[in-house]
Amino acid sequence: MSSAAEQEAVADARAAASDAVTGVRPRTPGVPVWPGASTPLGARFRVGPDGVAGTNFALWAGGAEAVDLCLFDERGRETRARLTELTHEIWHGFVPGVMPGQRYGYRVHGRWDPWTGARWNPAKLLLDPYARAVDGDFTLPPEVYGHVRDWPQQQVADTVRDDRDSAPHVPKGVVVHDDDDWSDDRRPKTPWADTVLYELHVRGFTMRHPDVPPELRGTYAGLAHPAAVAHLVRLGVTAVELLPVHQFAHEDHLLRRGLKNYWGYNSIGYFAPHAGYASAGTAGGQVGEFKRMVRALHAAGIEVILDVVYNHTAEAGEYGPTLSLKGVDNRGYYRLQSDPRRYADYTGCGNTLHVVQPHVLRLITDSLRYWVTEMGVDGFRFDLAAALARSMHDVDMLSPFLAVIAQDPVLRRVKLIAEPWDVGSGGYQVGAFPPLWTEWNDRYRDTVRDFWRHALPDVREMGYRLSGSSDLYAWGGRRPYASVNFVTAHDGFTLRDLVSYERKHNEANGEGNRDGTDDNRAWNGGTEGETDDPRVLALRRRQLRNLMTTLLLSTGVPMLVAGDELGRTQGGNNNAYCQDNEISWLDWSLLDDPGWRALTDLTARLVHLRHQHPVLRRRAFFSGRPHSADGLRDLAWFTARGTEMTEHDWYAPAATLGMYLSGRDIPGRDDHGAPITDDSFLAVLHAGDRPVDFALPGPPWADHYEVIVDTSQESPPATPPTLRAGTTVTVPARSVLLLRVTD
Repeated sequence: MSSAAEQEAVADARAAASDAVTGVRPRTPGVPVWPGASTPLGARFRVGPDGVAGTNFALWAGGAEAVDLCLFDERGRETRARLTELTHEIWHGFVPGVMPGQRYGYRVHGRWDPWTGARWNPAKLLLDPYARAVDGDFTLPPEVYGHVRDWPQQQVADTVRDDRDSAPHVPKGVVVHDDDDWSDDRRPKTPWADTVLYELHVRGFTMRHPDVPPELRGTYAGLAHPAAVAHLVRLGVTAVELLPVHQFAHEDHLLRRGLKNYWGYNSIGYFAPHAGYASAGTAGGQVGEFKRMVRALHAAGIEVILDVVYNHTAEAGEYGPTLSLKGVDNRGYYRLQSDPRRYADYTGCGNTLHVVQPHVLRLITDSLRYWVTEMGVDGFRFDLAAALARSMHDVDMLSPFLAVIAQDPVLRRVKLIAEPWDVGSGGYQVGAFPPLWTEWNDRYRDTVRDFWRHALPDVREMGYRLSGSSDLYAWGGRRPYASVNFVTAHDGFTLRDLVSYERKHNEANGEGNRDGTDDNRAWNGGTEGETDDPRVLALRRRQLRNLMTTLLLSTGVPMLVAGDELGRTQGGNNNAYCQDNEISWLDWSLLDDPGWRALTDLTARLVHLRHQHPVLRRRAFFSGRPHSADGLRDLAWFTARGTEMTEHDWYAPAATLGMYLSGRDIPGRDDHGAPITDDSFLAVLHAGDRPVDFALPGPPWADHYEVIVDTSQESPPATPPTLRAGTTVTVPARSVLLLRVTD
């Protein structure tokens, strides 16, 4: 007997024995499986030997004893074919006649020994980790668990194998063929310094949009609709940052309460656009629909950045379901504790992918490259990126993941954003990621919130945040745009709720209001929640203008959250991850209210001001030193007296800060090699509850000033007032004045 025949006989014998134990139906004979190729991984339709069309299937399953490919027809009937070829722990085979649209999954045979981390169970149909499309939804009945979920002794339930067939209850992968070459697409390639991010949820953005056809609302096609794109263009944002669009599953505890995972931070398919956001069906049409969305946004000059969750999967911990990786090779894909029955959890979600393993690193980088090269996206925001940067245990900025990204010819050219923390020991890494990376800067968020609720002991921290956070990022060649500045994000209060509530109101989540952070750094103006008091409402709208203006004048990359410019509210819910309803969806009728429309107008005006003035989007940190004989510096700070701040002023209690930005000494040159010059600006931020007199600095700073923005006014004046340098102006309580220097 040949070596290959011996291997096949042994594999068949092991699988037959396993089938006999589990009661799973044996594989169906008669499905031809040719050797095929071990690369690329996944299901790839192609022309095989002798010009025969079919699909090549390849699955990495280290340690497995056998792999069955399971094909499903329109009625859900299953046909199995054993993959007998094994190359470098990859099981593979070419099946002639399998065409695009074919639904499939895998059954992987091996030992059941949770005490050593082995959790193979061929009774469970597994989603291909490389599936390009997914048909169906995860409902999580007991049959989809590899163990007996309801075992009486719960402390050992995860060690008792469940032999029921999960195939009728789980989604299937779909064979997809798309030879799109993107020749008609033009990527915007917006430089980081010129970027304005807009975080949005594909479904929530258009679910209530009156000008998007009902059948397209909540879908990729809905986001691509001209009415949706027009709002983004009007605002002037340069990139949308989409909450997770990888195929994800809903957690069991939510399904039991009649809720769903709305945000999507529970990925299970890293190559598949989430089928629930497709209007084109789930038999592969979601792939083309996603691409058309990207094209439409690119045509409008808007980049597409994906929020990606490679730190954990929807399979949770040892008591979680067996959906894909856990059944393919639990020990190979997940970090396990010294007791290998348990998972190392640096994410707070039950498991952590073992990124140090080459095949796990390959899964992630293959996925990233796929979304760039074949799906057209322009960058990624990495959820809990510190978990990906861990070597064996500690966060390591020389980790395999970061090293591979830095040298990859595709990935090093796209936008890379880290959420620079995880929940493990030493996981808070703001300011520590290497060049090429930008970071969500939560110190910016906390400082700006504290300043405008008048809770800062002095203005030192505020000065750093306004000027690009050089204390965090001025090392290793990093630039001010390493800081993604934000006041709100999907996680937490909306901007309107930040000035309307001081306490979370998450009762609708069904967790007794225990979920969500208690550290909101919010101020409600003296009344909790919605009110009809015109004084409180006016104060709140002024605070909204203050926060929006501060964000868009700060050096770094501003990130807006969809709906904040409309005055969107979640009713005080600061953890609306499970609210797929009006709590989370954008309410476009707010634009009918002149007050909220004025906030939208201000947001657009500030964004366009950034685009017009390079002094507001610097590519290098300020030096703070004189660049000419008259002593003018690129950045200067002023007290309300109109004098430059001293060391004592930085440490003294204060609610007022003047920031002067010189447009005369901007580092760098334009595309033609000419020096970059711009107007100069003076921003006066006053968080006190009483007006303050502010003396406008005179020469060499300015001779005259023109008021560009005054947040104490709901609408801009028809003719901006001009003020003589040296004049003392009264800055209203809790307001921002932005003045342009004129001669």
